[in-house]
Amino acid sequence: MAASDAALLEERIDGEPVFEGRLLQVFRDRVRLPDGETAFREYVDHPGAVMVVPLLEPISVDAPLRVVVERQFRYPIGQVMIEFPAGKRERDEDGLICAVRELREETGFSAREWAYVGSLHPLVAYSTERIEVWFARGLEPGPTQLDPGEFVETVVVEFPWLLEACQDGRVTDAKTIVGAFWLQERLRHRDAIDWQPAPNVAG
Repeated sequence: MAASDAALLEERIDGEPVFEGRLLQVFRDRVRLPDGETAFREYVDHPGAVMVVPLLEPISVDAPLRVVVERQFRYPIGQVMIEFPAGKRERDEDGLICAVRELREETGFSAREWAYVGSLHPLVAYSTERIEVWFARGLEPGPTQLDPGEFVETVVVEFPWLLEACQDGRVTDAKTIVGAFWLQERLRHRDAIDWQPAPNVAG
């Protein structure tokens, strides 16, 4: 912690849960502010998630890199969104294990190699959610294993198209935009990508 952080910190005094659902819990805490006053903070407790950036080799020497994305209706905003595959982690679940599972279940693909890219906090004002981002390559197709009531369309697109879609507003999912630009940057420095073999995951 930087020395200057002390003037910004808030201290939890007490709190209570106000909602508990299958995916999320909502809390309302009373906190002491840096000036000694008190305030309330409402936030969503989230177990965390992973996002996978699945890479497919170009179909020819002169063709661009391809990536796997999904089209899925997101009820809160009432739109079909273009996103990289992602999913919720179980409490204390290893991120790579979760990534392997989510890629297989949502797209049917399994990957030969994986690389951890980084983490992001998409909703810092009101959620504890942290998303781990993984690259996957050496993809092999297979059947999807979607949950009941889950409807996802898997699409393969050329990476330049996705970058353009992130820039012109066709893609507005924040984590997907971050993943696309992280991939663009890593492709400039391929040696910096630390690939590792896929773990053995039952099922």
